[in-house]
Amino acid sequence: MIIKKFTGKTESDAVENAKKELGLNVVVMNVKNVKRKGFFDFLKPQMVEVTVALEEETNPGADPVSADVKAAVSAINEVVSNMNGAQIKPAEPQRSASVPPAGNQEEAPAKKESKAIEEKLDSLQTLLEQQLQKPEEEKKEKKEEEKTEEAVSETDMFMKLLHTTMLENEVDEAYAGQIIEEIEKVNKPNCPFDYALANTYQKMILKFGKPVGITPSEKGVKVVFFVGPTGVGKTTTIAKIASRFQVDEKKRVALLTADTYRIAAAEQLRTYANILEVPFRVVYTVEEIEQALVDFKDYDYILVDTAGHSYQNESQKENMTKFIHSVDDKVEKEVFLVLSATTKYKDLISIADAYKTMADYKLIFTKLDETTTLGNLLNLKLYTGASLSYVTHGQNVPDDIENFNPQKTVKRLLGGKN
Repeated sequence: MIIKKFTGKTESDAVENAKKELGLNVVVMNVKNVKRKGFFDFLKPQMVEVTVALEEETNPGADPVSADVKAAVSAINEVVSNMNGAQIKPAEPQRSASVPPAGNQEEAPAKKESKAIEEKLDSLQTLLEQQLQKPEEEKKEKKEEEKTEEAVSETDMFMKLLHTTMLENEVDEAYAGQIIEEIEKVNKPNCPFDYALANTYQKMILKFGKPVGITPSEKGVKVVFFVGPTGVGKTTTIAKIASRFQVDEKKRVALLTADTYRIAAAEQLRTYANILEVPFRVVYTVEEIEQALVDFKDYDYILVDTAGHSYQNESQKENMTKFIHSVDDKVEKEVFLVLSATTKYKDLISIADAYKTMADYKLIFTKLDETTTLGNLLNLKLYTGASLSYVTHGQNVPDDIENFNPQKTVKRLLGGKN
């Protein structure tokens, strides 16, 4: 009987594979689900394994190995029995004088038969040893396979832990799975955990890319627009960046606000301007911002605060778009979308899509001190393709702001602490 195992995505697929190789007369003996072997295959569906049997013409239902062993043992027993119990009949004496004595006639055939029996015993013993040795070799091979599977299983468990950690840090499941699959392509079989972790760490840093902050204009003043929904901290963020330029880098900075909806926001920025001793102006129209470009043409930066609005308000979006593009043919400009790290990912996608129709932008994330998960930083980076520039983690001006640090962020996403 031939007994063999086949696998497939479903039981039907596995049975079909068996029939293709062994014929249509196979009999299914067992069906079970099995895990795929290899890195990260825990993310893929299980396979179905079927054990099938095919009767041979000679001895149906018998195990070839065990049958050989039984046959060898039976033959040995039979020979030994013949040696011990059977009587060798002497040959009848010959009357011819030329014939040797009767005793010699018995001795020669007895020696010949004894030698043949010994040879047969040796042959059968060798066969028996070979058959008995096979299970030991198979057992050894099985242990080696189990050892390899155990090592693979441990690595899979480690990678699964990293995957779970990313999800707990609110990395979108699609991006987390994509990273794991990419790591699978570079990991070596049975690689140490620290090797797999290093690959994941490096891959995620590359996903974030190099942070890009505000760069100076090649010629003349640089106008920087800060856009984003209400309540994310745009005004405070502008004050922190202005302080950096004015105090630390000794640059000339002017502050403008187009947020005419919230008087408190304009007054807050005016207060910061007074502290920093930089010019401040409220602009209501495109003409007024064009005039500001003339008045502050000798400055290094003009930082413009804009009104936060609903990303669903088409009228406000249209006005904001005209305002931002009013300086296109006059000076160099940059646009920064300011977002809160505490906002739900689904809402962040809607916000990012709305502002993408206005202008290309870089990303600033605020309120990192108000959340324990940083997955949205990676999510928005991968979703928009925009560069990350700054992050803020408190209300203190100018201290609670820093350039985005991908190494520090990835460390937290993988379960580390800063």
